[in-house]
Amino acid sequence: MQLRLDDTGFGGIEIFQNPQEFCYGVDAVLLADFASKPPSAAKEKSRIIDLGTGTGIVPLILSHKTKAGEIMGVEVQEASWKLAERNRVHNGLADRLKFINCDINELKDESLRGSFDIVTSNPPYTAGSCGIESANRAKMIARHETTASLDDFIARAAWLLRDKGDFYMVHRPGRLIDICESCRKHRLEPKELRFVSGKPMEKPNILLVHCVRNGKRQLKILEPLAVRNEDGSYTDEICRIYEKTVEQTE
Repeated sequence: MQLRLDDTGFGGIEIFQNPQEFCYGVDAVLLADFASKPPSAAKEKSRIIDLGTGTGIVPLILSHKTKAGEIMGVEVQEASWKLAERNRVHNGLADRLKFINCDINELKDESLRGSFDIVTSNPPYTAGSCGIESANRAKMIARHETTASLDDFIARAAWLLRDKGDFYMVHRPGRLIDICESCRKHRLEPKELRFVSGKPMEKPNILLVHCVRNGKRQLKILEPLAVRNEDGSYTDEICRIYEKTVEQTE
């Protein structure tokens, strides 16, 4: 296995990844930034858990963007989980981060139930066996709902969250109805939606969702976000999210 060590750009945090398998992208970074906003993220006693954490990129970024004292990640693939464990030790975060190797449907420790302030998830985007399956099994599991469905991820998030806790998820706009239907079923009230596109006025290809457990019914559609300007340069907000100046991205 040929590993690559990448600088995330967040406070000197580095991440080991296997370029032949699934490497993180802009969606994970957007999710981590989105989930760093609630008041609970600024409290050292807060607990965060990431479902489908891969090699741990969202918890790693959240360790930089929040003050949460405990950040966990759950990953079904053993190889990715081992890299997540390596990443937390490599970055000196062994006491603050913890990773669990299991299917989210097998996460049944009652001590975890209702104990988290924030739950995040970047689940597989493609339902069941729909779409073109990857010949690489690791990539296929990361992209397709092979071990757990969208509803499973949402149900587990609801099970883990305290009352009025925050759930943040990144997904595809085409699953919006499925997401809202499942969230309401599990008492996660959609509060904010944000559509992300490659450039201004382009069709969005990323959806950010924020729900509150047992929240009141009021949905806010946030201003759309574009990753790049028309000239191909990164937008000011993307530079802010990545904590870079415009000059650093050129």
